[in-house]
Amino acid sequence: MHGYLATICRDLGGEALLVGSVADHVHIVATLPRTLSQAELIEGLKKPASKWIKAMEVRYCGLFWQRGSGVFSVSQSQLEAVLQYVQKQEEHHRSCTFQEEYRELLRRPKIEFDEQ
Repeated sequence: MHGYLATICRDLGGEALLVGSVADHVHIVATLPRTLSQAELIEGLKKPASKWIKAMEVRYCGLFWQRGSGVFSVSQSQLEAVLQYVQKQEEHHRSCTFQEEYRELLRRPKIEFDEQ
């Protein structure tokens, strides 16, 4: 799946620097081409990846992406730290859930959010 997501990203004009995942979510560190909005990139990744995984095995036919997504910009000075963070997802999620992680990602820069 990681390689396929990276290929889709490239086909959309971006570059996936790193794709990482755990059981319930995916992190993609990628460049965003000037010709594509964040929403277009996410939709361009989700649709073909969903079709691809469902075609792989019958047991995946019930899988679906969550509604929405999180997109964060990363400064060049923080890129290495973000890459390391994505590489250590399995280890990281032994001590916190995806929901806890996401809340913290929003709280740290003081982004308002509604848990509904």
